[in-house]
Amino acid sequence: MKLKVLGSTLLLAIAVMTMPAHAEIEEVRVGAVGNIRDDHGEIVEGKHEGANVELEFVSNSPDFLNIIGSPRPYFFGSIATEDDGVNFGGVGVLWRWELADGWAFEPGFGYIIHDGEIDNPYPEGSPEGIAFEADNQLLGSRDLFRTTFALEREFGDRAAMQLYWEHMSHGQILDEGRNQGLDYVGLRFLYRFDPDTAQD
Repeated sequence: MKLKVLGSTLLLAIAVMTMPAHAEIEEVRVGAVGNIRDDHGEIVEGKHEGANVELEFVSNSPDFLNIIGSPRPYFFGSIATEDDGVNFGGVGVLWRWELADGWAFEPGFGYIIHDGEIDNPYPEGSPEGIAFEADNQLLGSRDLFRTTFALEREFGDRAAMQLYWEHMSHGQILDEGRNQGLDYVGLRFLYRFDPDTAQD
């Protein structure tokens, strides 16, 4: 567990260092998510028990991102609350579209590194291998791409709640193998330091 916490701290530190030097933090977000997965077309409970607690920081959009719709960069960390969970952290960008008064939709795309299991270390079909795969989502790669979708409800000028889903799979830049991916669904609270950013 200590190694997992240390790894997650290093991942978050790397994510912070990759942010643009001129970036200004506009929002801080705190949430809790639960692991789910797709099993032959059906959404079922994931193999990792317990929630993940996530902390995310969102900055202003730099000028060079105007060509793709001015998304805002973010960096985040996700810490498992159980020993068998997966810790991960990374960076990405978020777009924001107003739907109606007080409501918004926010898609995002990013890149993460995790400390979960990559592949089955036991021979295929062995009792140990079957048990290992039953307990672990085999992620195939140490790095994964992260796709997110959030439905937001504002409460005043500075606060909001989001129901969000995140899917992580198919990175394979650092290494490659089988990839079952990770999916999480949860709620998060966000606080805006500058309320005008919600209308930008």
